[in-house]
Amino acid sequence: MTLSPGAWIAPAVDWLNTNAHGLFAALGIFIEAVLGSLQAALLFPPAWASILLVATLALVLLGWRMALLAVVALGFCFVMDLWKQSMETVALVSVSVAISCVIAVPLGILAARRPRLEASLRPVLDIMQTVPPWVYLIPAVMIFSLGRVPAIIATIVYGIPPMLRLTTLAFKQVRKDLIELGQAIGAAPRAILFKIELPSAIPTLAVGLNQCILLSLAMVVLAGLVGAGGLGAEVTRGLTRMEMGLGLRAGLAIVAVAILLDRLSRAALRSRHVRAVRG
Repeated sequence: MTLSPGAWIAPAVDWLNTNAHGLFAALGIFIEAVLGSLQAALLFPPAWASILLVATLALVLLGWRMALLAVVALGFCFVMDLWKQSMETVALVSVSVAISCVIAVPLGILAARRPRLEASLRPVLDIMQTVPPWVYLIPAVMIFSLGRVPAIIATIVYGIPPMLRLTTLAFKQVRKDLIELGQAIGAAPRAILFKIELPSAIPTLAVGLNQCILLSLAMVVLAGLVGAGGLGAEVTRGLTRMEMGLGLRAGLAIVAVAILLDRLSRAALRSRHVRAVRG
């Protein structure tokens, strides 16, 4: 007798498709609308204008090194004739990371304050981080069919564990004397959270965001297998057609996008942390 977990999971997925089709359809429409709007906004201006805008913002807010990095990374995507695909990937990763953080950060804060919740979440997170990432695409495709929506759902699920773990760690590492000081002066719990705990936790939260971004980008190639488009589709096309040039160009563009998003997010959080400490 062969033990097959899929034999137990498939009926549950069928039941969800039958009884929660309206909910999934509404969720799919919402995600498509958000993703489509972001992609349209990124692709609306000419490539040179977008590169100039990002470089200017990076120069003003984060310094000349980040501006130079933005020009090099985005310029590489443009020169490789992969601008449209790169912006599709940026939109896909941005939406996925944003939703992952919205789910993981509050849950991580709650887990840091309730040891029982943390203990119950730990084995679930262990399993989520151990399962191969492409496995998440199977139930997502069964529920949402092919396209960008299952790719985003799978990416969100894959990106939640590191962000949740590091959020819990960040808030557990906040110095107790700072919290006690806030309580002693009569600060409200919300003020303690946003003015004491959150600024102190930013360095570790930056690591969690970094891991979430990189893992989301790791799903880009796999997302190309289910019709998500972007650079992942180009890598998949190069693989299926045995075109090394196309696959290499798309792969290097993914690296450029990953470095850009990683450095910009890290520099932004570091800058906010410095301002919070000085304030």
